[in-house]
Amino acid sequence: MAPHSDMTRFEAETTVGRALELHAATQWVFASYRLSGCWNCASSVDETLAEVAAGYGFPLERFLADLNGLLD
Repeated sequence: MAPHSDMTRFEAETTVGRALELHAATQWVFASYRLSGCWNCASSVDETLAEVAAGYGFPLERFLADLNGLLD
């Protein structure tokens, strides 16, 4: 895995598949939002983080902040 400073930030248009590639602990942030199926569900890998947040009804900004906290 590349050093954190070389990683792209998590953004609203980042897909679930790309998010899971960006950091090994992404799955644990997803799990904290009760999204534990995201890394097993074939249809979810192309969904954007914005679509996930909207679909599950939680604030996108908080979700992105928690994910980007992995990179700090």
